[in-house]
Amino acid sequence: MRKLKFLGAMAAGLALFGAGCSFTPPGEKSVTEGSYVPKTADTSPIKIGWVGPLTGDAASVGKDALTAAQLAVEEVNAAGGINGRMLELVAEDGKCNPKDAATAGNKLINVDKVPAIVGTACSGEMMAIAPTAEQNKTIMVGYCASAPTVSAAGDYIFRTYPSDVLQSKFVAEYVYNTLGKKKVATLAVLGDWGTGLKNGFEQRFKELGGEVVSSQDYVQESRDLRTQLTKAKDSQPEILFFVGYTEASIAGLKQAKELGLNVSIIGGDAWDDTKIHANSFAEGIMYSVGAAPQYDLAWVEKLKQKGATTNVCVPRSYDNVKLLAEIMKRTGTDTAKIKDELYKVQGYQGIGGIVNMDSNGDNTSAQFQIKVVKNGKAEAAK
Repeated sequence: MRKLKFLGAMAAGLALFGAGCSFTPPGEKSVTEGSYVPKTADTSPIKIGWVGPLTGDAASVGKDALTAAQLAVEEVNAAGGINGRMLELVAEDGKCNPKDAATAGNKLINVDKVPAIVGTACSGEMMAIAPTAEQNKTIMVGYCASAPTVSAAGDYIFRTYPSDVLQSKFVAEYVYNTLGKKKVATLAVLGDWGTGLKNGFEQRFKELGGEVVSSQDYVQESRDLRTQLTKAKDSQPEILFFVGYTEASIAGLKQAKELGLNVSIIGGDAWDDTKIHANSFAEGIMYSVGAAPQYDLAWVEKLKQKGATTNVCVPRSYDNVKLLAEIMKRTGTDTAKIKDELYKVQGYQGIGGIVNMDSNGDNTSAQFQIKVVKNGKAEAAK
């Protein structure tokens, strides 16, 4: 049937040709006039994905990070896009958990057919999407996922945020050497990020000569940490290393105060969230966070006008869009070529700092600082 239809169409075409009409494919010379008809350039938008927590744990962090990515897209498009093609950001809610992140990633990869995904914020999100991205040769560039497991997630998996291998060592050395604390209790959310950060901290702290007097875990959805905190208190630590995302951290810090756990408390980089700082029971807490250069004031003002803050995940979310756009101007949307270019990135200066990629797709340029919450705001520890 298809062949008969084709022959019919050919006959009709010959009849038109005999009547003095001709069809000239783009890029070919006209039979009757010898003129050149240029090929039509592809002006369709280039879709790129974005994944992060827009509801649930760490939603306040994710929403600001999305705003930063959207700002970057606006700026890229205002400057002419990718060789005349506009960028289109397709955002999905990973909810900071593997199940929802896997669904979000599957949609972006298999339905939207994006060549690249900017994401994620939470390590569990990234590790849930990585196998599908790797199988489909879809680029992923994490902006806040820091678990050590991300390093071996695949050839198409990158991140501009430093690994917790470095952060956990930094925090342990700060607690032992700078604060002079020798006995620590640890409490961490179960998952790639929490477990990786806690284990790395404990290992380094013990190497330094410190003692881990209590080591507790909790599931991410838990909002009652009284049992774990009571065990920590009974172990008589000098300091508590508490690793958690926003909602559980707020609950846990409040309960620690109610239980009379009157020791110093230090956390990880997820605590760089103003929603935590605004609570009276968060007064005096410390946390580690990637050190960034002084932010450009004009950039900060643009985010402020959009209702966003410059929390820990914001700078790299913005940078990753800009980095991908820069590379796609040279490679187009061929993901194998984008991958090769990402591995070559050295000395890229973003808002969040310098990016130097290694053979694992990790950024090796990492510096950290300790912040302390005073009067509802975080400031660099002295």
